[in-house]
Amino acid sequence: MTLRFVLPAVLLLAWWVGSATGALEPQVLAGPPKVWSAGVELLRSGQLVDFATASLLRAVFGVGLGVSVGLVLGLLSGLSSLGEELVDSTMQIVRAVPFLALAPLFIAWFGIDELYKILLIAVATVAPMYAYTYLGVRNVDRKMVEAARGFGLAGPRLVLEVVLPAALPGVLMALRVCLAISITGLIAAEQVGTTEGIGYLVTLAQEYNRTDYMVLCIVLYALLGLVFDGVVRLVERFAMPWRGQVAMR
Repeated sequence: MTLRFVLPAVLLLAWWVGSATGALEPQVLAGPPKVWSAGVELLRSGQLVDFATASLLRAVFGVGLGVSVGLVLGLLSGLSSLGEELVDSTMQIVRAVPFLALAPLFIAWFGIDELYKILLIAVATVAPMYAYTYLGVRNVDRKMVEAARGFGLAGPRLVLEVVLPAALPGVLMALRVCLAISITGLIAAEQVGTTEGIGYLVTLAQEYNRTDYMVLCIVLYALLGLVFDGVVRLVERFAMPWRGQVAMR
């Protein structure tokens, strides 16, 4: 577990030394003490918690919507040839189009309120969830499915008790990818028409050339990513406890 933090600690030390020795100019990259001071300042004012909470909620709602739609469509396409004919070509188009290219259209359609931000994140995450779910379902052992049918399982019970658990590794991998992509979508969504959130803090930092706030925002996005990854790992630990037993030490 501690090995996870070795490389980040080395990078932090190099950053600290570079700032302390003057190798890194404060106008180019603020040092850790200044970034820490900026974080403490925002924490005392209450803005840090408010901004982080706003960004977290946008990401959660956007990912929740995108993952739900992608999961349902992936199951539909993976389980049914007719479903694949109806869904797959459209989802491949969605996957091929960079979601950032949709931002201007979404602003024109939905305005710059919360709906635009949530939908942009949802569109960013729906295609990966669909693709991984589809592959996970298609890779389920057909003999296992036939055996389950022999025991009388069919319809929703077959999907919930056999197909979905067998496809769970792919689904959880998709969730990890979707959560990572949601950070990018969040950054893009919060650059326009936002008065709260980490992206709004980035805009203010750029306007006033505060590199300490810029770096603080990067740290906040990184921490948000770590929280998301920790959630997925926790789900994996309970849903697939055998995975830790097969990993080589």
